[in-house]
Amino acid sequence: MRPKMTRIRTTMLALAGALALSGCGIGGKSDEECLARAMYFESNRSSRDGMIAVGSVVMNRVESGQYPRSVCAVVGQKNQFAKGIMTKRMKDSGLPLAKQSAKAVLRGERHPLIGNAMFFHTAGHRFGYDNMHYVLVTGGNAFYEKRKSPFVTQPVPPAPIEGLTGRRY
Repeated sequence: MRPKMTRIRTTMLALAGALALSGCGIGGKSDEECLARAMYFESNRSSRDGMIAVGSVVMNRVESGQYPRSVCAVVGQKNQFAKGIMTKRMKDSGLPLAKQSAKAVLRGERHPLIGNAMFFHTAGHRFGYDNMHYVLVTGGNAFYEKRKSPFVTQPVPPAPIEGLTGRRY
């Protein structure tokens, strides 16, 4: 019985490795779909700037070495993004903009004010932390970097700004 279990385990590990190397995203989703999902559900489909900023945060995480190294793994990470982000249906007029924005980010576009920010929350919410250095408010979200408190020079969110990214829709 033990050799059979070893073979099953070896086969399972080989299949998992093959999937990881194949470039398939979580549940067979592409990086583009995963990124579009993050933009669609997290930016509340409010603006292109908001979607590009969310996409920029995802890419900052992918490139940081502190998070998983793929878009789908970052977006699908538990308790990091909207509940059901990988399974909910995308169904309204915001979907074409999310798809177009995801393509733009994967081609290298970033929000010009996002910098190294890897975090955001709904604009208007306040938190008592002293390590949040805000860089941008757009698309209904406040984007920030986590810093040691002596290095926080923007402890409150700046005024919202729109219209800085690509072509407007």
